[in-house]
Amino acid sequence: MSVGGWTFLSNHGHVLVCLSRDPHVRTRDVATAVGITERAVQHIVRDLVSEGYIEKEKVGRRNHYEVVRSERFRHELEAGVTLGAFVDLVQGSHPPTT
Repeated sequence: MSVGGWTFLSNHGHVLVCLSRDPHVRTRDVATAVGITERAVQHIVRDLVSEGYIEKEKVGRRNHYEVVRSERFRHELEAGVTLGAFVDLVQGSHPPTT
């Protein structure tokens, strides 16, 4: 959690970053990393899946999450930014070459 009491990203943004870092992460671990409840993570994941920002697939007893890198932010101020560019920026990584 933030030392100053606020952060630039919403919980949705934090969950998205967690899922992009580890596609097999457990909701329990996301909740701990973000500082919210498991139930809140489940609601956020449901939001992200229903809006097409992530894809969720059951693999055995675990879930696999895939960020839809081509999707764009919803607000008009950030509409030119793709999720792929965002997670690359936050993670300090470079886009995959295909």
